[in-house]
Amino acid sequence: MPTLKERLHRLLPTQQALRENRWLRWIGPALHHPRLWHVSRRGIAIGMALGVFFGFLIPIAQIPVSAAAAVMLRANVPMAVASTLVTNPITFPPVYYAAWRVGCTLLGVDGSKTAHAKVEAAAENADENWFVRAWLGLTSVGKPLMLGLVLFACGFGLLIYLLVNGIWHLRVRLKRRRRLRAQGAAGA
Repeated sequence: MPTLKERLHRLLPTQQALRENRWLRWIGPALHHPRLWHVSRRGIAIGMALGVFFGFLIPIAQIPVSAAAAVMLRANVPMAVASTLVTNPITFPPVYYAAWRVGCTLLGVDGSKTAHAKVEAAAENADENWFVRAWLGLTSVGKPLMLGLVLFACGFGLLIYLLVNGIWHLRVRLKRRRRLRAQGAAGA
């Protein structure tokens, strides 16, 4: 049975695949640093936190931004890239809707009135171009959505960092305990 480390290596993108990715090529030689590919508690925790942070915070170019941040912070690049997929075409709508609702709640804005005002504004400006209508829609949901996304990005990024550190620490303690028991049984 493959170990957790072996399964993780199979799921993550390879160093060569990331080097050849057209969106990451601009990082260039910085991607060759061995610490960026090493499986360590610190590297994995920071890499995953960065990926989740940028996955929630920005809707486009998440992968290159998280990879660049991982290079700058010497975090695990494959984990940073893979964890941006927390928002993908399937999870994107519910995540952004939840972020908007959280932002509305915190700002004290009635979300249903905001949505209704957006529909009315779009109907009034139906003769204007799509950009004006899109801008009106964005400005009506912009503040609550951005507040919710910033909160989600910071909160879930921190939560992932703490969870990875905690689980890693717990695994090490359990392994150590098993090893000590085995040594104690062998010595008796």
